[in-house]
Amino acid sequence: MASARPGAGAPPAWPPWSAVARLRAGAQHGLLPAFSAQLRLPAPEGPRRPRLSCLRARGPVGAVVAAAAGPRGGGGAAAGSAAAPARHVRPGPLGLRAGWPGPRPGRVREALQRRLPAPAARPDARPGAGHVRLRLRQLHGARLSPGRAQPHPLPRPRAGPRGPIMGNSSEFQKAVKLVINTVSFDKDSTVQVFEATIRVLGSLLSAHRIITDSKQPFGDMTIKDYDNELLHMAHDLAVRLLPAFENTKTGIPYPRVNLKTGVPPDSNNETCTAGAGSLLVEFGILSRLLGDSTFEWVARRAVKALWNLRSNDTGLLGNVVNIQTGHWVGKQSGLGAGLDSFYEYLLKSYILFGEKEDLEMFNAAYRSIQNYLRRGREACNEGEGDPPLYVNVNMFSGQLMNTWIDSLQAFFPGLQVLIGDVEDAICLHAFYYAIWKRYGALPERYNWQLQAPDVLFYPLRPELVESTYLLYQATKNPFYLHVGMDILQSLEKYTKVKCGYATLHHVIDKSKEDRMESFFLSETCKYLYLLFDEENPVHKSGTKYMFTTEGHIVSVDKHLRESPWKEFFSEDGGQDQEGKSVHRPKSPELKVINSSSNCNRVPDERRYSLPLKSIYMRQIDQMVGLI
Repeated sequence: MASARPGAGAPPAWPPWSAVARLRAGAQHGLLPAFSAQLRLPAPEGPRRPRLSCLRARGPVGAVVAAAAGPRGGGGAAAGSAAAPARHVRPGPLGLRAGWPGPRPGRVREALQRRLPAPAARPDARPGAGHVRLRLRQLHGARLSPGRAQPHPLPRPRAGPRGPIMGNSSEFQKAVKLVINTVSFDKDSTVQVFEATIRVLGSLLSAHRIITDSKQPFGDMTIKDYDNELLHMAHDLAVRLLPAFENTKTGIPYPRVNLKTGVPPDSNNETCTAGAGSLLVEFGILSRLLGDSTFEWVARRAVKALWNLRSNDTGLLGNVVNIQTGHWVGKQSGLGAGLDSFYEYLLKSYILFGEKEDLEMFNAAYRSIQNYLRRGREACNEGEGDPPLYVNVNMFSGQLMNTWIDSLQAFFPGLQVLIGDVEDAICLHAFYYAIWKRYGALPERYNWQLQAPDVLFYPLRPELVESTYLLYQATKNPFYLHVGMDILQSLEKYTKVKCGYATLHHVIDKSKEDRMESFFLSETCKYLYLLFDEENPVHKSGTKYMFTTEGHIVSVDKHLRESPWKEFFSEDGGQDQEGKSVHRPKSPELKVINSSSNCNRVPDERRYSLPLKSIYMRQIDQMVGLI
């Protein structure tokens, strides 16, 4: 709870530094003429900051998610741009650097037999409790089995915050104990490697880091007699996922694995780029916490294998690849489903681990995206022509493949904020917000040529909210508070049901499905909460934080940039496959594209005006059929 500042006299209805007060002030002083009349702010209840009831759900379905509630993206970006490096001969089919041998032959198989010493048994533990298939189904919606998901019924939301982000230590501790005492991965259950990694492995690691953080910025989140149980569970799960990386000729993992028996005999040899190439953050954290390079190595090998399959002409990647042949089955290149988090994790792996090669790959990918996917005028907020838009193209030719975009692409403005390309982020975000304004939700797929949805459902996705939150952190423009308020009111109006919030089956008639994905709690609600809670420790503690792709909090600190195998990643040297010392020339200093000045390109005088000029706002509204 916030208190009035000293010397301010009687406390105002909302603290003057709060997000809601900023929003109201901008409207009252006529600084937001285009939307001030539409503001419907809640009546203040004293000097308290607003709380979102959708974050207060309890019960087993949210336990793992609540256990690792935390922010993403927080730290800002590196700066600068680098000239395009000359094309070079690629070092082998897996793209592994000289001097980075990875596990010796059979090491992955050995890891399958290894286990950390089991933590001391608790007298109240229930060995057979918590069927992992039910748990993963609760966490993953309907992704693990055919047919419609039946979500676990949640008690009605109660008052009081939940999890570290909201400072509720008792609820966090309760959720952690529930997971420790009831979840087992020793089950005959087939899961998606990608989903199990980002949703379950990521939440376990994040919660472990929160518990063991010596600073405890969110309050006392420590667990009495905690014996690294969550880290043990994360290790156990990751070992059960390792068979996906065996017996593939490219090093790209199988998409599914059975937690008990390994890769199913009838497993598909095709996987999407994002699914195979977005494991490095979680696997890398695990490796560096354990001091075992196996997990980071297999994830990094998959990233490099995909990277070396990109087009020689455009530098683009496709969205579906055969893991045995390396042939592209899906040749569509875009920013949405199948590719989104691949780009995201190239940058975030660099932010977290400091490996320059990750940044080099991201910079090259970003250049190709700008050259082949971006359409419209060159500048976001000046000039003539259509508004900037990123389309789906053929990875080899760069030619347009279709005229739709999907809702997952709404993450990209947030990623652009992290690299400092704020102006372009403003323009792209305005396009997705215009679609939201038209339907009160984001259809899963929208045809920008027909100005109509192609796929009509909305599963409570967080991408637009995430970009809104990050843009507000970058600009402090109250417009984004208005966007957040609009999204929140739409969710309350169209998706709220008795025991939670439901997927919209149809964004036009607002019919619902009996399903609430875990990312609604771990991301959508969390970003909305943080958007309005400016006094949150995420923003005020002095610690730099980053969100994983599933919204789990990770502190960006030196401990994750240190590893026993650091020399294998270093620019100055290492060992070759035979253990001999080798020297690698130091690569030129790298800087993130477009951020040398963009972080300062939004002047202070624009802070309380529309982020886009009115003429361009109307142009985007016309583009989606609003006017």
